[in-house]
Amino acid sequence: MSDKSTIFIFIDNDSKPIAKVLSPVSFELDTRKLTDGEHTLRIISKDPTGKEGIRKIPFVVRNGPAIDIEGIRENAIVDGVLPIMINAYGKGDQKGFLISGSETPQSIPWWVWIIIIGFLGWAMYYMFMYYSIV
Repeated sequence: MSDKSTIFIFIDNDSKPIAKVLSPVSFELDTRKLTDGEHTLRIISKDPTGKEGIRKIPFVVRNGPAIDIEGIRENAIVDGVLPIMINAYGKGDQKGFLISGSETPQSIPWWVWIIIIGFLGWAMYYMFMYYSIV
């Protein structure tokens, strides 16, 4: 009989483990074989006396192209005509990064407009005060 714990590694609610190993163990989880979305890594450990322990680790896989949407948010209450911009781009692989299409153009945030208007107002005030003295 072994004095090491046996570890069973499951993905989601599969009844067949993806690995059965003795502890301690290091392994690589290849998420390319999983569909995009929410998953659960379930680890069951059985010690030499037969007692079991379980740990569940939820995680999200995003191997496919990233999708970015501007113009509507989740659970938004909307009416009328909505201009919506959708961009989808792949990340490439782990050796190279795809530059083309990897940035989503966005509208200028409201706070940038406030800063620009404030600066222009200050500049005009300074210019009028300077020319009224001369």
